[in-house]
Amino acid sequence: MEFIVEKIGMSRTIGTKSEAVTLLRVLGAKVCEVYENGKGLVAYSQGKATNKAVAGQQKKYSLSKEFNRFATLKLSNKEVGELDTGVLGEAKRVQVRFKTKGRGFSGAMKRWNFQGGPAAHGSRFHRRLGSIGNREWPGRVQPGKKMAGHYGNELVSGKNDVMSFDKESAILVLKGSVAGFNGAFGRIQIIK
Repeated sequence: MEFIVEKIGMSRTIGTKSEAVTLLRVLGAKVCEVYENGKGLVAYSQGKATNKAVAGQQKKYSLSKEFNRFATLKLSNKEVGELDTGVLGEAKRVQVRFKTKGRGFSGAMKRWNFQGGPAAHGSRFHRRLGSIGNREWPGRVQPGKKMAGHYGNELVSGKNDVMSFDKESAILVLKGSVAGFNGAFGRIQIIK
């Protein structure tokens, strides 16, 4: 079963052994359609953006204006209605998928942890990349060369243990850290 979640932030447990935990809010969603392969179309709320395509889907499934996003998820529901979050109470481990923090266009030292050159004594090589090509053969830059460029905003998945789930507030507590900024939206899937 899959769920769409919002990252609240990190905290720690109180006890003899204090552990770092991540708090996720499971979004309230409505199941619009259930497919035969165990998946279904789910509507959820994220922001205020809307267009004619979203308005058509809202009219088709008789949804209110707040449900402006749609996704296909693996479901435990057998019929249309509210998304069943009860299965999270018994979950022991989940796979979490979030996008990492976007850092924009970054240099090679920040992006790939390169060491850089000496800082003083007449050096002209401080934070630059250095040599990138070869001589006569192949006479070009090899594919996959670590260079400056867009850093972050990549989909990352990891596996975390479930510490607890509060059904009333829809807060899921996971052991350890999860990629992404506070307020980021992602998906979780129950493994066991």
